Amino acid sequence: MILAAAFFVLVLIFAANQFANATEPPPPSLTWPGCPDTCGNLRNIPYPFGIGPGCFLEPRYEIDCQQNRGTSTPVLKNLSVVVLDIRLLRSSSSRGLIKINQPILYSHLNCTTNQQNIVPVDLRGSSYRYSQCDNQFVAGGGDTRALMDIQDAPGVVIECKSSRGGNGTLGFYQCHTGIGCCTTSITDHITKYRVEFKTLKGKAIAPGDAECRYAFLVEGLWWHRAKLNSLPPHVPVMLEWAITPYEEDLLIKQSNRRGNDNSGSCQPYLMHKLEVLVCSCNQGYRGNYFLPQGCQDVDEFKEDPNITCRGKCVNRPGSYYCKDNKTITIIGTSASVGAIVLLLLSWWSYKFIKRRHAEKLKQKFFIRNGGLVLQQHLSYVENNHMAKGNLFTSTELDTATDHYNESRILGQGGQGTVYKGMLTDGTIVAVKKSKVVNAGQVEQFINEVVILFEINHRKVVKLLGFCLESEIPLMVYEFVPNGTLYQYFHDPCGGFPMSWETRLRITNEIAGALSYLHFAAAIPIYHCDIKLSNILLDKNYQAKVADFGASRSITIDQTHLTTKVQGTVGYLDPEYFQTSQFTDKSDVYSFAVVLVELLTGEKPISQLRAEEGRSLATYFIIVMEENDLFDVLDKEVLSHGEKEDIIVVSNLVKRCLNLSGRYRPTMKEVAMELERVRSLRNHVVVWQNDEEIDCIITRSICPLGAVSTLTRSEADVELALLEDDWSLFNDLPR
Repeated sequence: MILAAAFFVLVLIFAANQFANATEPPPPSLTWPGCPDTCGNLRNIPYPFGIGPGCFLEPRYEIDCQQNRGTSTPVLKNLSVVVLDIRLLRSSSSRGLIKINQPILYSHLNCTTNQQNIVPVDLRGSSYRYSQCDNQFVAGGGDTRALMDIQDAPGVVIECKSSRGGNGTLGFYQCHTGIGCCTTSITDHITKYRVEFKTLKGKAIAPGDAECRYAFLVEGLWWHRAKLNSLPPHVPVMLEWAITPYEEDLLIKQSNRRGNDNSGSCQPYLMHKLEVLVCSCNQGYRGNYFLPQGCQDVDEFKEDPNITCRGKCVNRPGSYYCKDNKTITIIGTSASVGAIVLLLLSWWSYKFIKRRHAEKLKQKFFIRNGGLVLQQHLSYVENNHMAKGNLFTSTELDTATDHYNESRILGQGGQGTVYKGMLTDGTIVAVKKSKVVNAGQVEQFINEVVILFEINHRKVVKLLGFCLESEIPLMVYEFVPNGTLYQYFHDPCGGFPMSWETRLRITNEIAGALSYLHFAAAIPIYHCDIKLSNILLDKNYQAKVADFGASRSITIDQTHLTTKVQGTVGYLDPEYFQTSQFTDKSDVYSFAVVLVELLTGEKPISQLRAEEGRSLATYFIIVMEENDLFDVLDKEVLSHGEKEDIIVVSNLVKRCLNLSGRYRPTMKEVAMELERVRSLRNHVVVWQNDEEIDCIITRSICPLGAVSTLTRSEADVELALLEDDWSLFNDLPR
């Protein structure tokens, strides 16, 4: 009886959905009423763009539908470029986009039969710009160094290097290695650029060089999907667009609707020193903000089948509400009271059986996820979270993360996914969920829990608790809102230029945390996986060390750990790789690689560097030995850092990268050295002999070796004495 009733209800729902779909109105037109909305493959042309007189807002939005041998081609008349697509802004945080065709640029005119329009479109003075997040710069054709000179930002050059080789196929996955061709991201606010070709050694292309080198700006999404055997004459490029305040005034004159409703809104935005407006429909509305009818109200109940109401669902502008219909409720209750009683009895039996099964399953998961082992370990920990109720339930974390909604994802890695969640008391947390379950991962989970409960340091991400009753163990951490250091240095859309002072402060905070782990924790702890992606930034952009899955604690009398070699390529201590013995100096080496990344902005491994310098650590040592340090520094460091401070930090890094761990400083010494550099009036000057004193005076790079320290005030006195009378050198304090 119950199954028959359920089947009948499903049939009714299916029929209702079919009827709703059959009568669903077509999407509203985005074009000015009475104007052509199609030209070639460009369809539903949105106003303020349009074809013909009276169909566009201003001349820069006019689309010229050119006819040639029965083929229609849409051309943006103001810029004389072919238009492939036009997108309106979906929200005040998005951007209006227009996709255009742009030619391939070659090193020689005889490389292509298409001799026309070989200059990138000039967007200066307009409210268009090349989109940073939607485009990439590509180059190739042998040993090529393509320089993208941003002409509206003097001194800004984007470089793409490719070496000879490859299989001849072009595309993102073929070119990201830099062999045969290369691809790289661009900066923001570009309106005009030109491309200069050089050899990999930086020499200009000789006039008689017949090798065809090419470069072009291209839509990133198209390039990710492309697999080309040869270059087309044009490639798609994305431009951002917005309206000006003057054009907003024209829209208001066309219709007075914007003065008395809240269906849409405009936000001011600075686009390459030009004030523009980002306009869109507000939540609960959709359509074209720029048309007289503007943004139309959305009937949420018809749009979203998941919305349910007790009684009647009533739509209202921008939202909806549920109106209780007593008559419907009384009739429905009277007609189904008998069925409800029967269903309740069946439901109670089902829930009882299901609850017992769930309890047994939770107990099984608790044991499999190492609950008994954790209880034994944590019984010796003074701050026993398991005893204090920091065991979260799977239901609690499922609700906190909105059923692990993809919109809550903070980050993903090889071991699992981290979600943003909110507990019932309003606390914002980060929930780490592994991808798969195996004995090794459970051991890693137990190890991380035990280690984090033994740590009490404000620069280490705090573990709030965990869940053992789900299929895979879950860890709950404090929420650190500003992402990882990796995003700010290697993600083109992820951060902002970080000042030298900020970099120095962050390295000092990381060094302090590692020094605490090595020397001040109740049991010494080796992190074993120091890298940019494991350094988080809190709301005040202060560093916190995270991810202790690979970490190990040791006894006081231990000098090393013998383990299976594991870690991240580029950060791995070469001595550990050869001997399988991890020491505190292995963390020092990894930390030094992080320091080099902050100094240069380079990645730890790069195919674009020469073979002997693909490892950033090796590359930095070579640069130091050749006294070319200031040629590879990040522009923020070079522009705002004191040369003496940069030299001191670089020499410290060089000591930390020594291939022999015994000659590296400890993390405590590193932290003290960085703290001295940071002090406002007592920056550290490092030397050990006449040669090092010479290098400080001439601002050159000091050799590797053991050093002693003087404060800046002391150093100024000593250097003055040296310049006046070198015979006083023996009296200098050591």
